[in-house]
Amino acid sequence: MKWAIIGTWRMCLEGIIAAAEILKRGGDSGDAVEKAVKAVEDYPLYKSVDSGGLPNENCEVEMDAAFMDGDTLSIGVVASIRDFKNPVSIARRLSRERFNIFLVGSGAEEYAHKNGFERKNMLTDRAKKIWEKRVREINDNNLSPYDGHDTVGVVCVDGKGRMAAASSTSGLFMKKGVGLETHRYAVPACMWTAKSEARRQRGLARI
Repeated sequence: MKWAIIGTWRMCLEGIIAAAEILKRGGDSGDAVEKAVKAVEDYPLYKSVDSGGLPNENCEVEMDAAFMDGDTLSIGVVASIRDFKNPVSIARRLSRERFNIFLVGSGAEEYAHKNGFERKNMLTDRAKKIWEKRVREINDNNLSPYDGHDTVGVVCVDGKGRMAAASSTSGLFMKKGVGLETHRYAVPACMWTAKSEARRQRGLARI
């Protein structure tokens, strides 16, 4: 069986190429989508995903991520998590739990800590400077604080027909308080819905 992988936006390209090497060796779809999303999370110049992500109104980088196994329908979601690297990996680990698979804020952070994930201040100097500039613009020109954002999402079918999908984001720039963009939690449902279509159109985005 042939494999396929597709992701959102240009920022996914390098991650998709790296994930393709896993699939070429007969690897697992879950490993592939995690690899692809982590590549985006780790790149400091992308302003809407994790490392380098733009902060909320309090200058804190809050991150959201989701992972789903398309065959077992197991899902894990973390939201408004701060100071942990690669939330997509935390979401994937959470998807293996039987209960409490959607954790927010301090609950997500406690879970990540207990499971040995790397704690890291995700606010970069570049992101802080952009935040400071926007605060000045708001005060001087009465501008709206909000700005655009992009969520990275990857869906994959491996050579054995197993499907997985994942998404990650740092959300809307300058969001208020403990921010939560709930649209991304429709993503797991979309992952499941996409399963039969992805298999039917397996040639899409084949590398």
